[in-house]
Amino acid sequence: MNSFGQRFRFTTFGESHGKAIGCIVDGVPAGLDIDEEFIQSELDRRKPGGEYATKRKEDDKVEILSGVFEGKSTGTPIAMIIFNKNQKSKDYSNIKDLFRPGHADFTYFYKYGIRDYRGGGRSSARETASRVAAGAIAKLLLRELSIEVMSGVSAIDGISAESFDYEYAKKSEIYCLDKNIDDICKQRVIDARESHDSVGGVVSVKIKNSPIGLGEPIYYKMDSVLADAMMSINGTKAVEIGGGVQSSNLRGSQNNDEISKDGFLSNNSGGILGGITNGDDIELKVYFKPTPSIFKPLKTIDIDGNEKILELKGRHDPCIAIRGSIVAEAMASVVMADMLLLNLGRDIKTVKLAYSK
Repeated sequence: MNSFGQRFRFTTFGESHGKAIGCIVDGVPAGLDIDEEFIQSELDRRKPGGEYATKRKEDDKVEILSGVFEGKSTGTPIAMIIFNKNQKSKDYSNIKDLFRPGHADFTYFYKYGIRDYRGGGRSSARETASRVAAGAIAKLLLRELSIEVMSGVSAIDGISAESFDYEYAKKSEIYCLDKNIDDICKQRVIDARESHDSVGGVVSVKIKNSPIGLGEPIYYKMDSVLADAMMSINGTKAVEIGGGVQSSNLRGSQNNDEISKDGFLSNNSGGILGGITNGDDIELKVYFKPTPSIFKPLKTIDIDGNEKILELKGRHDPCIAIRGSIVAEAMASVVMADMLLLNLGRDIKTVKLAYSK
């Protein structure tokens, strides 16, 4: 499927080396201020280029085609498009019949019977620019309710942050959350690139000022939808909510978040109980694998099953977690917007209030 969400829903389209990528966002309430400069600034945070990302040069200039009039949402679908400007499809001509280890080439070919070898086609992380555009619209909605979604890189190549400073992450070239490991992590990325390899990383996301009661108790739980959103991002291999894996090593007396009149005394739950937000900060971690596009010879097979050696060319991120943090932030924003709109019909009082004269 190419769509995500129920009430606040977006659909993406396009391929890495196609003419354009884009998205259609449906369910945006009419009258929302649509700040186009803000949307572009979000895309600028994710766009390629720089010392720690792919050398592919894309402006990622977004154009709004519909759903906005005189700076306000009209309540109809908002269509946005980003034209690709710097494809180098010839970089992939030597591997057009080879499967790239770690990539979706193999599974896409056997699922669809079509081989789009140009940078991965639809499976490329290029698609995530569309998600960031949709997430920017979601953020404009969240801004009306003073809900803030933040992200940053909390680990690269096994070097982990000891403290999380989301304001510092905004200034860091690699969105690092801990200034004490920023330079070390940068060097790990550079070393990986210079040795024609790649490194993995961890992204932490925090959502502040979430109201109590978001999320459905069984099949559309807040934590399960957040996990779904994060696992849909290219390169994600695991997601933790709150205490995550560590919770399995604790006793109930250690893991339970005790409550005082001023609120919860800890946040092992990650702000979610029974699939429903409890009003505390929502906290999660997203684990990204090393970029599969590396420039070392690798054993593989071609589409006819013959054993080959892959020698890749092109321009690739040495650490996808860096730009992945912006995508994770966007997806968390979309989930929050969706849950807010779904929650409007939670009880008869809310329904009557919406339709009262």
